[in-house]
Amino acid sequence: MNFSKWTGLGNDFVLLEPGESLDFGSGFEQRIIKLCDRRFGIGADGVVAVTPLENNNGVDFEMRIFNADGSEAAMCGNATRCVAKYIQTRGLAKDAATKVFNLHTKSGLVRPTLLDDGRVCVDMGLPRTFLGSIKLTADCYDFTAETVSMGNPHAVIFVDDIEKIQLEKWGSILEVDRQFPDRCNIEFAQVIAPGKIRMRVWERGCGVTMACGTGSCATLVAAQRTGRVGVEADVVLDGGVLHIKHEDGGPVLMTGPAEEVFKGDICV
Repeated sequence: MNFSKWTGLGNDFVLLEPGESLDFGSGFEQRIIKLCDRRFGIGADGVVAVTPLENNNGVDFEMRIFNADGSEAAMCGNATRCVAKYIQTRGLAKDAATKVFNLHTKSGLVRPTLLDDGRVCVDMGLPRTFLGSIKLTADCYDFTAETVSMGNPHAVIFVDDIEKIQLEKWGSILEVDRQFPDRCNIEFAQVIAPGKIRMRVWERGCGVTMACGTGSCATLVAAQRTGRVGVEADVVLDGGVLHIKHEDGGPVLMTGPAEEVFKGDICV
């Protein structure tokens, strides 16, 4: 299988090259797990398949994302930015000058735009109602979480000192809290300056990752709802910075980099 490796601020993905397809038959999940294994495979947080669509009401491509544990994700912001550059560099668009793509995902339509400075701005759609403000407990610690859906579920916990959180321990417990029958992405966040939020994330199906696009969007929305920030903010992640903007009643806009790391061929 021909593939390329991509990263969005350290959140990394295996993308199938044009003409390649996934075998959804017996052992599919194990094949995904092996591809993502950082010692016995390529190494990634997920595998992404991009399929051009013909005459589909203005939708250009389908994007399917599979987590490192073999489960399918409904949405991934960092993967969306990578896919936009992949489409451009592989010449998959009908018009080579096209800089805006309509991508169909399991959670609906997303629209990335290639910017002149090399970054990608993604219209992530409207934030959606989830569970509201809820109480969570991990390892005898009690938390208040603001829940937001960006096509996938997020629980955002604001803390006074993000350096003191036990992300691997608490994230693994909270992901599978009984209030989340489909599991949940867990974000710990600290507003460190006006318009600047430090955030760390435990992603369902992956564990600790260096960045999460939908998680950054959910964090900004949660910070707005609790009066912590205004219309926009820089979200500082382990892997770098995403700029998130959300005006009341409008879509959440996520802007950040995406880079191709290498190409290869692997037997699966």
